[in-house]
Amino acid sequence: MNKFLFTCAGLLMAAFTYAQDNALWLRYPAISPDGKTIAFGYKGDIYRVDVNGGIAVPVTIHEAQDMMPVWSHDGKYLAFASDRYGDFDVFVMPATGGTPVRLTTNSARDYPYDFTPDNKQVLFGSGRNAPAASVRFSTHLFDNLYTVPVTGGRAMLLSAAGAECAHYNSKGDQLVFQDRKGYEDPWRKHHTSAVTRDIWLYDINKKSYQQVSTYEGEDREPLFAGDDAVYYLSERAGGSQNLFKAVLAQKDKPQQLTHFDKHPVRHLSKSDDNTLCFTYNGEIYTLKEGWQPQKVNIKVFNDGGTATEKFLPVNGNITEFAMSPNGKEMAFIARGEVFVTSVEGNMTKRVTNTPQQERMINWSPDGKRLVYAAERNGNWDIYQSTVVRKEDPYFFAATLLKEAPLVATAAEEYQPVFSPDGKEIAYVENRNVLKVYNLASGKSRALLPAGSNHSYSDGDWSFTWSPDSKWIATDDQQGYFNVRNVALLPADGKGEPVYPVNSGFGEGSAKWTADGKMLTWETSRDGRKSLARQGSRETDIYAVFLDQEAYDRYQLSKDEFNLLKEKEESAKKNGKDSTAAGKEKDTVTKKPGPFKPDFEHLDNRQRRLTINSASIGDYVLNQDGSKLFYMAAFEKGYDLWVTEPRTGDTKILAKLGGSPGSIELGKDGNTLFVSNNGSVVKVDAGSGKITPINIRTELVLNAAAERAYIFDHAWKQVKEKFYDPRLHGVDWQMYHDNYARFLPHINNNYDFQELLSELLGELNASHTGGRYSPRHPEGDNTASIGLLFDETWGADGLKVDEVSAGG
Repeated sequence: MNKFLFTCAGLLMAAFTYAQDNALWLRYPAISPDGKTIAFGYKGDIYRVDVNGGIAVPVTIHEAQDMMPVWSHDGKYLAFASDRYGDFDVFVMPATGGTPVRLTTNSARDYPYDFTPDNKQVLFGSGRNAPAASVRFSTHLFDNLYTVPVTGGRAMLLSAAGAECAHYNSKGDQLVFQDRKGYEDPWRKHHTSAVTRDIWLYDINKKSYQQVSTYEGEDREPLFAGDDAVYYLSERAGGSQNLFKAVLAQKDKPQQLTHFDKHPVRHLSKSDDNTLCFTYNGEIYTLKEGWQPQKVNIKVFNDGGTATEKFLPVNGNITEFAMSPNGKEMAFIARGEVFVTSVEGNMTKRVTNTPQQERMINWSPDGKRLVYAAERNGNWDIYQSTVVRKEDPYFFAATLLKEAPLVATAAEEYQPVFSPDGKEIAYVENRNVLKVYNLASGKSRALLPAGSNHSYSDGDWSFTWSPDSKWIATDDQQGYFNVRNVALLPADGKGEPVYPVNSGFGEGSAKWTADGKMLTWETSRDGRKSLARQGSRETDIYAVFLDQEAYDRYQLSKDEFNLLKEKEESAKKNGKDSTAAGKEKDTVTKKPGPFKPDFEHLDNRQRRLTINSASIGDYVLNQDGSKLFYMAAFEKGYDLWVTEPRTGDTKILAKLGGSPGSIELGKDGNTLFVSNNGSVVKVDAGSGKITPINIRTELVLNAAAERAYIFDHAWKQVKEKFYDPRLHGVDWQMYHDNYARFLPHINNNYDFQELLSELLGELNASHTGGRYSPRHPEGDNTASIGLLFDETWGADGLKVDEVSAGG
């Protein structure tokens, strides 16, 4: 009991100590018009704090994301954005707290910028449909500016110029805003690309625009400084984004007001007396012209939902699966964890429980071991799990499992695949070296050296063992970028690689047939191709025969083949073996030796197995190669198709309308297992009957630990893979350490996405940043019926501006 009390006291002291630290990663601060109070976002809620700092008081406490507070000019109300109904809408509430009133209901994202000078309406930005005459047709990329009454009502279009962060002057006849020219992550730093933002003035009465800033880099977040000058943020001085003031009459000679380095100034606001408020490196500052910036020390004494853990259903979140050799259990990955479930019944066993991810699972041929890749301690290694008690025949019912690293060096190792004889494991090292690990000796040997493949992401090139464990078929770009060729490598590492196809169109997803006499692959040789090299394309499944007799048998018509089978079965009963040529030999006195592939004249032994090109996901042949099953998209989503290569008969076996999916053939040869939209289903290979695999279990998600892992993973991925080994000269370790300290102050993915974007934005690399696009099936979904409305129409009803052709 004393030990328990001491432990609790320690935890309370730790919590109290943590509460004394200043809150960090404070977002979108807005100083009140009288300059006495700052409203800001923290952990998905909005808080108020005295301008001099102190203990912050929550204004909203809601499970939704509340952010971007904006003061009314009389200081009585706050407008803010919240995703309580799916995407972000504009709400307004008393500045001291109270019940929010929802002002907008469109399923586009709406963000508040300002109140009109009379405080009767809120100015907000929204990526809704542009007017019919606009060149920016319905992209949701460019925000229109709207006003909406604070009591609610119809939103009225003010400008469709692609404007953000807009604010009124004191008279309400002008707006100052930043433009948006195209797509680029908003947190990218130091770029001088074609889409950097500029500052503009909009005369509401004249409907005319005037450009204020001309710097080729970023100019953003403007505010009026009186009616003859503007404050804004810019990188024009070189280095970090800082605060500037420009007199409109001398707009080309702005005055720099702050001189921060290493990090940008963000989230600018001001009071009526021009006290400026902004964030720098996750904290809030204030500034009066002629003075130095003052950091506002803020404490938050509630937990902010940081320590919460959630129960999530596993089914529907499966990203990969592997069937056991006995056909009675299935291993799968869900949210980066390894599970094993019974194929019949509802028993599921969680194998791993880590914040890091595990993936690329594979069974040993005897079904007693599972191997997989895991990113532990900042490095990818290969682990194995085994059932400890011999009394437990299955993983899914095991009372005790043992996990241990199998291949764990300073290099990155993943993608483990057992050889069919169970003696070795092939795997990838550092994304482009193919190695084989011998279980008996504990040593590895290289088969495909570095430089053959250019890997964009882990696991983007594949390999597979031959049934006799003597060969490995692998992707081999042969040093060229974005081209795949099948190479056959002797598994013992001796001898030269064989390239059996060399089609010129590339070969992917190579697979062996059960007897090892035929190799199949996927190719875009005959299908339609995108005009862009990296675009989508239609593919087919082809085969090459490594045995002349097997090819001759495959060439027979259906009737010829049936006659041959009848003759062979008759001869077998009499102790004879009949060959395709009709010759007979005694099978009692002489057993056939091991199969030796014939690599001569392979160009003459190739066959197209599919009768029409398609967008193909995965495919598998049955045991005797008489049927090809594949996922293909012809209509809405991917369906399971079957074709008989000998006859060309092709049909939909199972209508799934789902994702590309993976396919495995069951042990009995009569059942197919298909992953589809995050679940796995059984499909009868004859009738096409679909039966879901019931997975009734949950996982406990520690979101904070997962975010910390994703942060480290993303940082390391950049370090390993960025095209410039010098990372544009960025002190990458320093930025890791700086941004990592904000993680305890983040409890949602909106803030986390911005954190990742700030980190990645340091690289000044195009289209680089964090992304978060949550799905809210229960949220609002504004109808799109092919009509464009006149959103400046204020009378009753809706005025149709244009009927889209075909709408």
